[in-house]
Amino acid sequence: FDNYVPTYQKDKNAVENAEMIVTFCRHYAENFGDKAQNLLFIGGTGLGKTHLSAAITGGVIRRGYDVVCETAQNPFSDFEYERFGRGYNRDENEESRTDKYFDCDLLIIDDLGTEMGNNFTVSCLYNIINTRLNKGKAVIINTNLTRDDLRKRYDERITSRLFGEFLPIMFLGRDMRELKLD
Repeated sequence: FDNYVPTYQKDKNAVENAEMIVTFCRHYAENFGDKAQNLLFIGGTGLGKTHLSAAITGGVIRRGYDVVCETAQNPFSDFEYERFGRGYNRDENEESRTDKYFDCDLLIIDDLGTEMGNNFTVSCLYNIINTRLNKGKAVIINTNLTRDDLRKRYDERITSRLFGEFLPIMFLGRDMRELKLD
């Protein structure tokens, strides 16, 4: 959290937004527990969604919780392997690649919307979200997609859960990577 610098943003509203979000994220990590909220980080590229997710990950792990933090493509690749790669010749001693997405205390999916979109990935995303909601296990999802983009890309079963069961956190401003160069 300490190396997240909201003042890279030049716009006063964007700085205030970033300061509010980093304070919220620090509090989230420090108070993470069984009843932790699900979060949906929405905003353009370079606004700190991944940075703050990594900071939350570190804080929650230091408190003794199990966290899985993956870029969106990785869970879907693991589900694809489990379904099509291992097939029927499973080695019973081989650990499942997908159990961690259901069992961890906090799951963070970074860059939702960058994965290959097809019926299989949509089905896997629904399974992850719905199972974790039913188990009362926290999820943080980061995306550059707008609400309308999410509605277009994912079916109503997913977007209903994202917009009804997740606290939306809107990131404002310009790409901080570019602002650092100014």
